[in-house]
Amino acid sequence: MSMNGFGLANTLASILSTVAVLASVGASAQPQSAGRVVLAPHRAVYDLVLDDDKPATSIEAARGRIAFDFTGDACEGYALSFRQVTQVSSSEGGPRTIDARTTSFEAGDGASYRFKTESSAGGAPAEIVDGSVQKSGGGYEIKLSAPKPETVRQTTDALFPNAQMKAVIEAARAGKTTLNVRLYDGANSGKEVYDTLSVIGKRIETKPSEAPLQRPEFERLARWPVSISYFKVDSGETTPSYTISFELYENGVTGAIKLDYGSFALRGTLTRLDLLPQQDCAK
Repeated sequence: MSMNGFGLANTLASILSTVAVLASVGASAQPQSAGRVVLAPHRAVYDLVLDDDKPATSIEAARGRIAFDFTGDACEGYALSFRQVTQVSSSEGGPRTIDARTTSFEAGDGASYRFKTESSAGGAPAEIVDGSVQKSGGGYEIKLSAPKPETVRQTTDALFPNAQMKAVIEAARAGKTTLNVRLYDGANSGKEVYDTLSVIGKRIETKPSEAPLQRPEFERLARWPVSISYFKVDSGETTPSYTISFELYENGVTGAIKLDYGSFALRGTLTRLDLLPQQDCAK
């Protein structure tokens, strides 16, 4: 996994954005019925620091911030605007700043997906990956316009980010402890596909530690500890490329995130959360 942009901008955006699950306008923090998962618009900010619980091989210090806007509805689809800026200091190359941005749109029926990611490190020109994906015939077709025009066809189906997170929430509600799904989210070169393993813990009963979650509307919501590991398809590797952990609320809001890149890890604390109005939709 390349350190340039951490190779995680688009995937992380997908994870953080697609776990927002709210029922309808005016009822943003009410529990949903067991058979319905509806993603909801929201804004969130996470402050990042180096995770001291995991030994880092070369990273001496790190801090940063994640900010994103997630808008739309279950009928038309959902749009995401995401940015992660991280400052790292290493024993090998000194300090540098990594800036990763992504925008994406996933159709409400999960049949199509558009994305654009820009990432740069240390002031270098941004690396851009821009493309669209359409499902058909049990697989999907990827059309890239950057870094170069290219069409890639996959004969095996995969979920896009919103559908993946809906599946995780459904599994948590059903009391399942693991979930395996194949994911395409446009990460890295735009051609990679990942097998994902989600490990879901028992419902958390303790009070959340993050201030934006310490409000009455969250007290009646279920939440679970979730860890998702990503394995690049056909790589032959048994160690995940990276792992993302978080506490997942029944309404989809996430807290206590951890980004494990293998050689080091970052902890993210939710510092701001705005639940946005949502158009009613029957889906």
